[in-house]
Amino acid sequence: MEQLNSISEAIALSMGAAWASGINLYATILVLGILGVTENIILPENLQILTHPMVMTGAGLMFITEFVADKVPGVDSGWDAVHTFIRIPAGAILAAGAVGEVSPALSLTAGILGGGLAAGTHATKAGARALINTSPEPFTNWTASVAEDLTVIGAIWTALNYPVVFICFVLISILLMIWLIPKLWRGIKKVFAAIVRLLGGERPSDLRLPGERPPKIEGPPEKSAGEC
Repeated sequence: MEQLNSISEAIALSMGAAWASGINLYATILVLGILGVTENIILPENLQILTHPMVMTGAGLMFITEFVADKVPGVDSGWDAVHTFIRIPAGAILAAGAVGEVSPALSLTAGILGGGLAAGTHATKAGARALINTSPEPFTNWTASVAEDLTVIGAIWTALNYPVVFICFVLISILLMIWLIPKLWRGIKKVFAAIVRLLGGERPSDLRLPGERPPKIEGPPEKSAGEC
Protein backbone atom coordinates (compact mmCIF):
# COMPACT_ATOMS: atom_id res chain seq x y z
CA MET A 1 0.00 0.00 0.00
CA GLU A 2 2.82 2.38 0.84
CA GLN A 3 4.48 1.65 -2.48
CA LEU A 4 1.20 2.35 -4.30
CA ASN A 5 0.91 5.68 -2.50
CA SER A 6 4.47 6.58 -3.49
CA ILE A 7 3.74 5.79 -7.12
CA SER A 8 0.52 7.84 -7.13
CA GLU A 9 2.31 10.77 -5.48
CA ALA A 10 5.10 10.69 -8.06
CA ILE A 11 2.59 10.53 -10.93
CA ALA A 12 0.51 13.35 -9.47
CA LEU A 13 3.56 15.58 -8.96
CA SER A 14 4.80 14.85 -12.47
CA MET A 15 1.42 15.50 -14.10
CA GLY A 16 0.73 18.47 -11.84
CA ALA A 17 4.01 20.20 -12.70
CA ALA A 18 3.43 19.67 -16.43
CA TRP A 19 -0.27 20.61 -16.36
CA ALA A 20 0.38 23.82 -14.43
CA SER A 21 3.43 24.76 -16.51
CA GLY A 22 1.28 25.04 -19.61
CA ILE A 23 -0.75 27.76 -17.89
CA ASN A 24 1.86 29.63 -15.84
CA LEU A 25 5.37 28.18 -15.75
CA TYR A 26 6.84 30.75 -13.38
CA ALA A 27 4.08 30.35 -10.81
CA THR A 28 4.62 26.59 -10.95
CA ILE A 29 8.36 26.87 -10.33
CA LEU A 30 7.87 29.46 -7.59
CA VAL A 31 5.21 27.45 -5.73
CA LEU A 32 7.25 24.24 -5.87
CA GLY A 33 10.36 26.11 -4.76
CA ILE A 34 8.60 27.75 -1.81
CA LEU A 35 7.07 24.45 -0.70
CA GLY A 36 10.48 22.81 -0.93
CA VAL A 37 12.31 25.53 1.01
CA THR A 38 9.69 25.57 3.76
CA GLU A 39 9.90 21.74 3.90
CA ASN A 40 6.20 21.34 3.27
CA ILE A 41 7.20 18.81 0.65
CA ILE A 42 10.35 16.87 -0.12
CA LEU A 43 11.12 17.46 -3.76
CA PRO A 44 12.78 14.71 -5.80
CA GLU A 45 16.52 15.18 -6.19
CA ASN A 46 16.16 16.31 -9.79
CA LEU A 47 13.82 19.12 -8.69
CA GLN A 48 15.87 20.28 -5.70
CA ILE A 49 17.32 22.98 -7.95
CA LEU A 50 13.95 24.76 -7.75
CA THR A 51 14.73 25.66 -4.12
CA HIS A 52 17.92 27.52 -5.07
CA PRO A 53 17.61 31.24 -4.19
CA MET A 54 18.73 32.30 -7.66
CA VAL A 55 16.13 30.10 -9.36
CA MET A 56 13.38 31.30 -7.04
CA THR A 57 14.35 34.95 -7.53
CA GLY A 58 14.33 34.56 -11.30
CA ALA A 59 10.99 32.75 -11.22
CA GLY A 60 9.56 35.43 -8.93
CA LEU A 61 10.66 38.28 -11.21
CA MET A 62 9.28 36.54 -14.28
CA PHE A 63 6.03 35.76 -12.45
CA ILE A 64 5.59 39.48 -11.67
CA THR A 65 6.34 40.35 -15.30
CA GLU A 66 3.83 37.80 -16.56
CA PHE A 67 1.28 38.91 -13.97
CA VAL A 68 1.38 42.43 -15.46
CA ALA A 69 1.64 41.41 -19.13
CA ASP A 70 -1.18 38.92 -18.75
CA LYS A 71 -3.60 41.69 -17.77
CA VAL A 72 -3.10 43.72 -20.98
CA PRO A 73 -5.36 42.60 -23.87
CA GLY A 74 -3.27 41.77 -26.92
CA VAL A 75 -0.02 41.73 -25.00
CA ASP A 76 -1.13 38.54 -23.24
CA SER A 77 -1.64 36.77 -26.57
CA GLY A 78 1.80 37.86 -27.75
CA TRP A 79 3.26 36.62 -24.46
CA ASP A 80 1.48 33.28 -24.92
CA ALA A 81 2.83 32.98 -28.47
CA VAL A 82 6.42 33.47 -27.31
CA HIS A 83 5.96 31.06 -24.40
CA THR A 84 4.87 28.27 -26.71
CA PHE A 85 8.60 27.58 -27.01
CA ILE A 86 9.19 27.85 -23.25
CA ARG A 87 6.26 26.32 -21.35
CA ILE A 88 6.06 23.07 -23.29
CA PRO A 89 9.73 21.97 -23.02
CA ALA A 90 9.86 23.23 -19.42
CA GLY A 91 6.77 21.19 -18.60
CA ALA A 92 8.47 18.12 -20.08
CA ILE A 93 11.61 18.71 -18.01
CA LEU A 94 9.67 19.21 -14.78
CA ALA A 95 7.58 16.10 -15.43
CA ALA A 96 10.69 14.01 -16.06
CA GLY A 97 12.39 15.36 -12.94
CA ALA A 98 9.34 14.80 -10.75
CA VAL A 99 9.36 11.01 -11.14
CA GLY A 100 12.66 10.85 -9.22
CA GLU A 101 15.52 8.41 -9.71
CA VAL A 102 14.08 5.85 -12.11
CA SER A 103 15.14 4.21 -15.35
CA PRO A 104 16.00 6.50 -18.29
CA ALA A 105 13.11 5.01 -20.26
CA LEU A 106 10.60 5.94 -17.55
CA SER A 107 12.03 9.44 -17.25
CA LEU A 108 11.79 9.90 -21.02
CA THR A 109 8.21 8.62 -21.01
CA ALA A 110 7.29 11.04 -18.23
CA GLY A 111 8.92 13.86 -20.19
CA ILE A 112 7.02 13.01 -23.37
CA LEU A 113 3.69 12.80 -21.55
CA GLY A 114 4.46 15.93 -19.57
CA GLY A 115 5.33 17.87 -22.71
CA GLY A 116 2.09 16.78 -24.34
CA LEU A 117 0.08 17.74 -21.26
CA ALA A 118 1.77 21.14 -21.05
CA ALA A 119 1.08 21.67 -24.75
CA GLY A 120 -2.60 20.92 -24.21
CA THR A 121 -3.09 23.31 -21.31
CA HIS A 122 -1.03 25.98 -23.07
CA ALA A 123 -3.08 25.70 -26.26
CA THR A 124 -6.32 25.86 -24.29
CA LYS A 125 -5.21 28.93 -22.36
CA ALA A 126 -3.82 30.74 -25.39
CA GLY A 127 -6.91 30.01 -27.49
CA ALA A 128 -9.33 31.07 -24.78
CA ARG A 129 -7.44 34.30 -24.11
CA ALA A 130 -7.34 35.13 -27.83
CA LEU A 131 -11.14 34.91 -27.95
CA ILE A 132 -11.53 36.86 -24.71
CA ASN A 133 -9.43 39.65 -26.21
CA THR A 134 -12.19 40.29 -28.76
CA SER A 135 -14.19 41.84 -25.91
CA PRO A 136 -13.54 45.60 -25.65
CA GLU A 137 -13.73 45.68 -21.85
CA PRO A 138 -10.65 44.56 -19.84
CA PHE A 139 -12.46 43.05 -16.85
CA THR A 140 -13.03 39.64 -18.46
CA ASN A 141 -9.34 39.51 -19.31
CA TRP A 142 -8.30 40.40 -15.75
CA THR A 143 -10.69 37.86 -14.27
CA ALA A 144 -9.39 35.09 -16.53
CA SER A 145 -5.78 35.96 -15.68
CA VAL A 146 -6.33 35.89 -11.92
CA ALA A 147 -8.36 32.69 -12.22
CA GLU A 148 -5.50 31.04 -14.10
CA ASP A 149 -2.98 31.98 -11.40
CA LEU A 150 -5.24 30.65 -8.66
CA THR A 151 -5.88 27.49 -10.66
CA VAL A 152 -2.15 26.80 -10.91
CA ILE A 153 -1.70 27.16 -7.14
CA GLY A 154 -4.79 25.05 -6.43
CA ALA A 155 -3.73 22.34 -8.89
CA ILE A 156 -0.28 21.94 -7.33
CA TRP A 157 -1.75 21.90 -3.82
CA THR A 158 -4.25 19.22 -4.85
CA ALA A 159 -1.56 17.15 -6.59
CA LEU A 160 0.56 17.14 -3.44
CA ASN A 161 -2.21 16.52 -0.92
CA TYR A 162 -4.75 14.45 -2.87
CA PRO A 163 -2.78 12.74 -5.66
CA VAL A 164 -5.51 10.30 -6.68
CA VAL A 165 -8.09 13.09 -6.91
CA PHE A 166 -5.71 15.15 -9.02
CA ILE A 167 -4.95 12.26 -11.37
CA CYS A 168 -8.69 11.85 -11.98
CA PHE A 169 -8.97 15.61 -12.52
CA VAL A 170 -6.19 15.57 -15.11
CA LEU A 171 -7.78 12.69 -17.01
CA ILE A 172 -11.07 14.58 -17.15
CA SER A 173 -9.30 17.78 -18.19
CA ILE A 174 -7.60 15.93 -21.06
CA LEU A 175 -10.99 14.86 -22.39
CA LEU A 176 -12.25 18.43 -22.05
CA MET A 177 -9.21 19.79 -23.91
CA ILE A 178 -9.74 17.31 -26.75
CA TRP A 179 -13.33 18.58 -27.03
CA LEU A 180 -12.57 22.28 -26.48
CA ILE A 181 -9.40 23.00 -28.50
CA PRO A 182 -11.03 22.44 -31.95
CA LYS A 183 -13.90 24.73 -30.93
CA LEU A 184 -11.44 27.41 -29.82
CA TRP A 185 -9.60 27.10 -33.12
CA ARG A 186 -12.83 27.52 -35.08
CA GLY A 187 -13.65 30.60 -33.02
CA ILE A 188 -10.22 32.09 -33.70
CA LYS A 189 -10.66 31.39 -37.41
CA LYS A 190 -13.97 33.27 -37.42
CA VAL A 191 -12.45 36.24 -35.62
CA PHE A 192 -9.50 36.30 -38.01
CA ALA A 193 -11.81 36.04 -41.03
CA ALA A 194 -13.93 38.92 -39.70
CA ILE A 195 -10.80 41.07 -39.29
CA VAL A 196 -9.69 40.26 -42.82
CA ARG A 197 -13.12 41.17 -44.21
CA LEU A 198 -13.10 44.37 -42.20
CA LEU A 199 -9.78 45.33 -43.73
CA GLY A 200 -11.10 44.54 -47.19
CA GLY A 201 -9.06 41.41 -47.75
CA GLU A 202 -10.03 37.86 -48.48
CA ARG A 203 -10.33 35.01 -46.04
CA PRO A 204 -7.26 32.77 -46.20
CA SER A 205 -8.16 29.31 -47.50
CA ASP A 206 -5.44 27.43 -45.62
CA LEU A 207 -6.74 28.03 -42.08
CA ARG A 208 -8.37 24.64 -41.66
CA LEU A 209 -8.38 22.04 -38.94
CA PRO A 210 -6.53 18.79 -39.70
CA GLY A 211 -8.84 16.67 -41.84
CA GLU A 212 -11.17 19.58 -42.63
CA ARG A 213 -12.05 19.82 -46.32
CA PRO A 214 -11.71 23.14 -48.13
CA PRO A 215 -14.97 24.89 -48.99
CA LYS A 216 -16.46 23.73 -52.28
CA ILE A 217 -16.48 26.42 -54.93
CA GLU A 218 -19.52 26.11 -57.13
CA GLY A 219 -19.23 27.27 -60.71
CA PRO A 220 -21.97 28.61 -62.96
CA PRO A 221 -24.76 26.15 -63.73
CA GLU A 222 -24.15 24.02 -66.78
CA LYS A 223 -26.34 24.70 -69.75
CA SER A 224 -28.32 21.93 -71.35
CA ALA A 225 -27.66 20.92 -74.95
CA GLY A 226 -30.77 22.76 -76.16
CA GLU A 227 -29.84 26.11 -74.58
CA CYS A 228 -27.84 28.77 -76.41
